[in-house]
Amino acid sequence: MFQALPAIVVFMLAFVALYAGTYIQLAHTVWSTDEQGHGPLILAASAWLLWTKKDEIFDGNPQPAPWLGFALIGSALTMFVVGRSQSVIEIETFSQILVLAGGLVLLQGERALKLAWFPLAFLLFVVPLPGSLVQAITMPLKSAVSVVAEEILHQLGYPIARTGVTLTIGQYQLLVADACSGLNSLFTLEALGLLYMNLMAYKSRARNIALAIMIVPISFISNITRVIVLVLITYYYGDEAGQGFAHDFAGMVLFMVALVLTYGFDRVLARFVDDEGGARGHR
Repeated sequence: MFQALPAIVVFMLAFVALYAGTYIQLAHTVWSTDEQGHGPLILAASAWLLWTKKDEIFDGNPQPAPWLGFALIGSALTMFVVGRSQSVIEIETFSQILVLAGGLVLLQGERALKLAWFPLAFLLFVVPLPGSLVQAITMPLKSAVSVVAEEILHQLGYPIARTGVTLTIGQYQLLVADACSGLNSLFTLEALGLLYMNLMAYKSRARNIALAIMIVPISFISNITRVIVLVLITYYYGDEAGQGFAHDFAGMVLFMVALVLTYGFDRVLARFVDDEGGARGHR
């Protein structure tokens, strides 16, 4: 690694110079919202994952693949220019993945790219979701979460009613916001689930696929739990409590529930599928 250090430093300085403006724009726009504020955490996680693999990536003799490396970087720079000139932050942000991939191929070869595929792919969760896609999927999700939350609280005996995505409990009305039940929270929880899978490093494809699929219902259940917690806090402690610290606390509840459910489902899978992908025998 030390032999490649000067080239790595030069490449990273060029990368920072190129994308500093992109990150500043993200920080002032989508990353400052509840819906897509997970970006910095994803970026930090990707950087950490790359750092943990640095010895594997830079071990042995480098076998650069200039044609592939320059092709990736050339494509990325084209996307960057188009995204920046047309103010399409999604394309501009996505291009960084290809730049990093191209840099690895130029410095170490295709083997390095294979080793770093997950940290680079994980950066896809940094790319902002297109607004049209978010709006198209969020409304049905909000409606479904509102319906289920109302039904659960009604069965528990609370005086609750629903109009669209507005819940009325006692004298209070609560609008189920995008951040509480939209596509963005599903996107964030899917990232969390994939990170969990990568850290556990299961060799079983069936186990990994099952975990990835279950993130969707787990996200839905977690969002319902978050809405119910907010409704009950508002009902017992007033609207001010529901919109203050408790609102942020409910966000933490969302991720705690998701982690517990993901781990719990993984333990259930462990009873039937071992780490290598074979079925476990039961007496």
